[in-house]
Amino acid sequence: MPARRKARKRALDVLYEADLRDLPPRQVLATYLERIAKPHPDHLGYAVGLVEGVAEHLDRIDELIASYAEGWTIDRMPVVDRNLARIAVYELLYVPEIDDPVAITEAVELAKQMSTDDSPRFLNGILGRIAEFATR
Repeated sequence: MPARRKARKRALDVLYEADLRDLPPRQVLATYLERIAKPHPDHLGYAVGLVEGVAEHLDRIDELIASYAEGWTIDRMPVVDRNLARIAVYELLYVPEIDDPVAITEAVELAKQMSTDDSPRFLNGILGRIAEFATR
């Protein structure tokens, strides 16, 4: 698995736990960092940046997801999908070194591994519409 995909998976783990436990992502991140073995893997810095970035911009990210998720409220989305979308939207809007197609593809690939059969198509659609909005 490529390093950035591993980082996204770690960020998903933290955001998923924070979402399920209704805790601030930064609080869950601090506990997560204490639990993982040292030395920390090289990709951990990117994972931390993703979690912190999503936490910092969560309201704006969720607003975009909710407005582009046709027929879905953010609360009705599967927890994995919601948090994969958050990571990807953060990358689309706030991480200029990640190309939009890469952010979308990575979310779709993780959804194939970790979510429902419909999730990759669902995420691809939402993220494609948000990417189009972001480039205007």
